[in-house]
Amino acid sequence: MKLSIDRAALLRSLNHVQSAVEKRNTIPILSNVMMKAEDGVLSLATTDMDMEINEAVAATVSDAGSTTVPAATLFDIVKKLPDDSQVEMSVDDAGNQMSIKAGRSNFKLACLPVADFPEIGQGDLPVSFSVPANELRALIDRTRFAMSTEETRYYLNGIYVHAAENEGVKVLRAVATDGHRLARFEMPLPEGASEMPGVIIPRKAVAELRKLIDEAGDAIQVSLSESKMRFTFDHIVLTSKLIDGTFPDYQRVIPQGNDKIVEINPKAFSSAIDRVSTISDGKSRAVKITFQGKTMTLSANSPDAGSATEDLEVNGNDNIEIGFNARYLMDITSQIEGDGCRLTLADGASPTIIEDTSDNSALYVLMPLRV
Repeated sequence: MKLSIDRAALLRSLNHVQSAVEKRNTIPILSNVMMKAEDGVLSLATTDMDMEINEAVAATVSDAGSTTVPAATLFDIVKKLPDDSQVEMSVDDAGNQMSIKAGRSNFKLACLPVADFPEIGQGDLPVSFSVPANELRALIDRTRFAMSTEETRYYLNGIYVHAAENEGVKVLRAVATDGHRLARFEMPLPEGASEMPGVIIPRKAVAELRKLIDEAGDAIQVSLSESKMRFTFDHIVLTSKLIDGTFPDYQRVIPQGNDKIVEINPKAFSSAIDRVSTISDGKSRAVKITFQGKTMTLSANSPDAGSATEDLEVNGNDNIEIGFNARYLMDITSQIEGDGCRLTLADGASPTIIEDTSDNSALYVLMPLRV
């Protein structure tokens, strides 16, 4: 294998694919990036056995071939090379060593056999559809903060995506919950998605997918089976195994009988929570909210730090007292882009529904705290 490639293009691609490399693995080949050069294209692939990222980048290929080299080391080398340099890469006849040259710099890296590199991207993915990049970005942003990080409830460590129906309209729905809060987002069901099974996209794949979307074109091709999901961008393919578990019946968590409605500006609400919660102590960062007609009073107390209160004007006429985790509440209010935030409550001990008054695509449920 012998090729020449622009340093900036190689660095950008390595930056994408090295994210899939598991830093603490015990299998040497999983630390490597597989490189395949042919027909003016260098293909790079990395995997941690649960996720694979594959990217193609233009290169001047003198001799076609393939090899694998340590991904982190190669990334560090290319990152430190001069900005406008051309990188020349070649593998010796035995396939044991790669030579990297740029200007007066010369590096040699040990190679491992391509035959040992596992590929999880193979296999039949019967369901396929296209999603606009901005809608997939919204789907992730509006739900991922509610994913659980608790390994014992592994089936909550991702976003549950499935085809559903809302008031007779077919939608693609995403749900995430950690047991304390729930986020649900809906978008029009893409053509070809009606037969998709309900799948749970793992947290790591969600994070990598979100990074790649910012550099994607207008549409992203999605293909999936019951065990794998593939996202195809212009020149990048991300394939991930799905979480093998059953997502709980989230519909039972969304309260139906809440009858007390309060509306408030979300930015003013979020800022006030942030200020008052400065006094809160402990993990819960508890804030008490008291509604009295058109006034909302936020308060927090700490035996060590003191106390804080702040009044806000709201659109409502109910009297109710309820406590929330301040960070959870701010995570939700930061997702509301319109000028109105609607809280639908029942009492101080029941879950509260929070929505954007100008956008019904997202719905949030937050469990109260005893304060």
